[in-house]
This record gives sequence, structure tokens and C-alpha cells, in this order.
Amino acid sequence: MLLVGLTGGIGSGKTAVSDRLGKFGAGIIDTDLIAHQVTAPGGAAIPAILEKFGPEFIDSSGALNRSKMRTLVFANPESRQALEHITHPLIRLETIRQANNLAQAGAPYLVFVAPLLIESNSWKGIVDYLVVVDCPEETQIERVMRRSNLPREEVKKILQAQASREERLSQADVVIENQGSLATLEVEVEELHQKILQIQKNKLS
Repeated sequence: MLLVGLTGGIGSGKTAVSDRLGKFGAGIIDTDLIAHQVTAPGGAAIPAILEKFGPEFIDSSGALNRSKMRTLVFANPESRQALEHITHPLIRLETIRQANNLAQAGAPYLVFVAPLLIESNSWKGIVDYLVVVDCPEETQIERVMRRSNLPREEVKKILQAQASREERLSQADVVIENQGSLATLEVEVEELHQKILQIQKNKLS
């Protein structure tokens, strides 16, 4: 089974692309969604986060206080490593579980949506085909400010912590340009789907 990596900077439109691939039947495993699940109220990571960082990093609902943690990890690399040490193994286990389930259910190929796929060594040698969703940095900033109600400077800090646009593009097998209309994106994603099916067919022959 072909394993596709799907990545892009924050606000590039990874979810818009993966949602459409899912409609075509692809098996979608969204690691960002899994990360939110393990840090939601009652999530598997919450007890360890509470023990390591203290109750001030858990909000009133029992979920990770994302704003407070974001401020901490940007200022303190050791805290970022400590958080990743808690969350990454849990995310990996759930990723494997979902992938196995989707493969057994007959998905034609699997798509791993991973915001930090380029930055993480753990994906090297796993995905067969890398899709990068791309748009200008200013478009990313405007989308995230509008979507998450974050100030411009905070969005720029997030961008600076991610791989550069050039780094992602240099490693891509295919690039989805997401700066036009949704109708244009639909056409691009359908072409991508057909291309992946053909690669899968060639791989099996």
C-alpha cells in the first residue's frame, strides 16, 4: 500500500486537501487531530502534562492550555522537548492504530497529514510519496490570524519554528498550490488522487 505524506506550513490548507482526498476514498490519518485528542479533556497525555508542568498548564475544561504552553515552548527548548517526550509516543501509537484500521477497511492508499513532517526524522523512510501544500507566507499569516484569532507576531513565531517554504518545496514529490479558489483546489486534488492511484498501480505491477 502506498504511504503518502501530506505537509505544509500552518495555514497552508493541509486539511482542505486531506478532506478532499478522503472524499475520494483515501485513508486519512491526521496527526495534528490526534495531538489534539491526546491533549483534550481526559486525553492520554493530560496526567503526564499535569505532573510535569503543573495545573496552570491545564485549562478549566481539563484540556491542555495551548496558549500558555505555546508561550512556554517557544521561549524554552527544554520544555518543548519535555512536552514532545510525553505526546509523541502517544501520537505514534494512535497513528499506527488508525493506519492499520484503514488498511484493513480497504483504503486504496494512506495519507499521513503531519505539519512537521519535514522537521521530524521519524517520517524518513516511511512515506513513499511527499505532497506539500503551498501558498505565500502572507496568505498563511492572514488565514491563521482569521482562523485562530492570533496576533500577527505570534503567527510569525510559529512560522519561524517550522521548516522554511524552500525546505518543504525542495523535498516535495508534488506541490499543491492553494492560493486560488476552492474550485481550483478541487481540480488539483482530483488530479493528485488519480496520480497516486497510478503510482500505486505501477508499484503493484
